[in-house]
Amino acid sequence: MSQDARRNEEQATERRSRILSMTYIDTSQPGDKPLYKDLLSVQELYNLRVIPIHFDDHNLSFGVTNTTSQQTMQTLRGRFLDQRVTFSLISDTGFSDYMKLYDPPKQVVYDDVSFGADNDDELFNKVTQTLNSVLADDILAYLVKQTYQLKGSDIHLECQKEAVRVRIRVDGVLHPIANISHDKYRQVISSIAIAANVSTGSPDAQTGHINKTYNLATGEEVTVNLRVETVPSVYGIDVVMRLFNFKLEYLKLDNLNLSPTEREAVDDVIKHPSGLVLIVGPTGSGKTTTLYSIINTLNTPERKIITLEDPVEYFMPGVVQIPVDGDNNKLGFAEKLRAVLRLDPDVVMVGEIRDQDTAKTALQAALTGHLVLSTFHASSAAAALTRMLDAIGVNPLFASAMHLVMAQRLVRRLDDDTKVAYQPDENLIAQLQTVIDTLPPGMERPNLHEITLYKPGSSEENPFGYKGQIALREQFRMSEEIQRMLSMPPGSVTTDMLEKQAIQDGMTTMLQNGVLSVIEGSTTLEEVYRVVG
Repeated sequence: MSQDARRNEEQATERRSRILSMTYIDTSQPGDKPLYKDLLSVQELYNLRVIPIHFDDHNLSFGVTNTTSQQTMQTLRGRFLDQRVTFSLISDTGFSDYMKLYDPPKQVVYDDVSFGADNDDELFNKVTQTLNSVLADDILAYLVKQTYQLKGSDIHLECQKEAVRVRIRVDGVLHPIANISHDKYRQVISSIAIAANVSTGSPDAQTGHINKTYNLATGEEVTVNLRVETVPSVYGIDVVMRLFNFKLEYLKLDNLNLSPTEREAVDDVIKHPSGLVLIVGPTGSGKTTTLYSIINTLNTPERKIITLEDPVEYFMPGVVQIPVDGDNNKLGFAEKLRAVLRLDPDVVMVGEIRDQDTAKTALQAALTGHLVLSTFHASSAAAALTRMLDAIGVNPLFASAMHLVMAQRLVRRLDDDTKVAYQPDENLIAQLQTVIDTLPPGMERPNLHEITLYKPGSSEENPFGYKGQIALREQFRMSEEIQRMLSMPPGSVTTDMLEKQAIQDGMTTMLQNGVLSVIEGSTTLEEVYRVVG
């Protein structure tokens, strides 16, 4: 509480004391506060709402609040007949301050979460016990802090029959860290709902955003920047919270680890800012980071950049960022995109193309000299093209407007300090060779004879053997043959046909990139198959 607020409370309490014809004690003044712990138990102090202020052989003075009853005062006079008992009015905050002296708050110890240690079960139980004993806001701040320290991306709160499971996604893999009781979780979900502006009574899935600072019981401040997704499940409301604690200086093309060929395609977009660019992949594949890195590079005083996002994830100076309620049909992406185009932007970013109307509007914007950037959910770059064709129909202008489709997935990177070398057997070499044989014509093919592969090792600091993530990408660029195929009658062009032609034109697929990364020793084949299939 601020000093001004405390002063106002004390003044109000003093005015109240005059109305009640009682003496008033200002408990906000510094100085020693003697404690008389033998007079009343701590529980009695809480129940009766009284504080012993002074005690000697002849006098006993109590501090009381507005909520202390007359019956309580009469009871205390009858209980201490050997003293002259008097009562003075104190503020509610003064009562709370005294109770912290009579009943000091227990020190909260927040254990740092780690994975793969010998004491996993012990740590899980300690974190569970801590979370069930602190305030709901403290739980949220602690989980965000731990996820950030572990370089995690998401926090999952999952309602199960006996308790609510808490898991953190690190490098694409979920790790359980604690259980929260359903009673405590009701407080947590209420706190999250208020901060994210979502309803705990809604039968539908909801999206919200939290951007505020919390104070842990230890006094430490934690800044929380989260996208919140909620959905009702059998045993309660499940929540997934994605961290957006990115710093703007991290959103650079140099940090995306693009290959020279991939960087050339992105640089071509920046040099010729017009057309439609799609970043394709599932949730958690790094689409938004790639998109924002391109926007950050394009962000110069000479350009007007407008984004439509649901929700706004990173805040970028110099960019006009417009939040969109994607569930509101009247004010969805397509409607706002048409309004935005009347504002004469050079670059428009649409958070996601979700429907036919948005797809057509984005295409029309790309055809009129704007650079339109967006994300799209599809399994591959070729699949994204066929899905766009399904949405807008065969359009001879579509191919000319499409500048680049980049699909990507994230796989875990092997820890160079712990990875273990091994020699693959003939079956594995044949498996790798099958993928290598499909590389684009003219591309150098690695020699698989006597190659060394790597598998994850283990250490006390890194028990899983992986450290960070790398992106597997494929970039679909328009060629004359692709343009001809996109102009064919509906239903005559398949995803496989487009992908085979793109490979002939020089595209490497995510699977091919993954196998090359395996041969380089950056990741494992099991990890590539887990993510790419």
